[in-house]
Amino acid sequence: MSKKRSTDTREKGPRVNRQIDNPKVRIVVDGEGVRILDTRQALAMAEEQGLDLVEVSGNQDPPICKIIDFGKWKFEQQKKKKGQAKNQHIIHIKEIKMRPKIGTHDYEIKKRQAVEFLTKGDKVKVSLRFRGREITHPELGMKVLEKLALDVADMANVETPAKMEGKQIVMVLGLKPGVRRKPGPGNSAESSGQKEEADQKA
Repeated sequence: MSKKRSTDTREKGPRVNRQIDNPKVRIVVDGEGVRILDTRQALAMAEEQGLDLVEVSGNQDPPICKIIDFGKWKFEQQKKKKGQAKNQHIIHIKEIKMRPKIGTHDYEIKKRQAVEFLTKGDKVKVSLRFRGREITHPELGMKVLEKLALDVADMANVETPAKMEGKQIVMVLGLKPGVRRKPGPGNSAESSGQKEEADQKA
């Protein structure tokens, strides 16, 4: 039963004070380095200082412990974790749709959309769909995507080269490392991840 409690505690966090059932522990003492002590003696030292004996590395034999204020340590760890999560950016995959015979005006609109998405740190999935007999000239679609890749080459990399997928050609663009993102809503989140989000405008 004792071992089961110990395992459950390890899953939730470090063992503290009398949860540490090893007969001896390695204590990290400021200015003195590491000392091996009886666990009872280490507990007594922690109690004298009004602090806690906290296991920081249970994989060692004996385990490595520190005498610290566990409540304060736990609070600081949670605060640090929240700060890291807040600064992480969720990468969305935005989709823009094009046609092989797209006009100059429409092309410029789609290009501006791609640039806007990229400057927010998102990836851009470019889908160029063929209709009817247009599929017999895939090179026209390839030229459109090659032009787009070239037009945004100063800020974006082609992460997935243009390739046929059924009746469409797909290409994925991503912001180049070192290019600054434009601040805006959604650039920070509580957790990191990747989400597909399509712009349904044709």
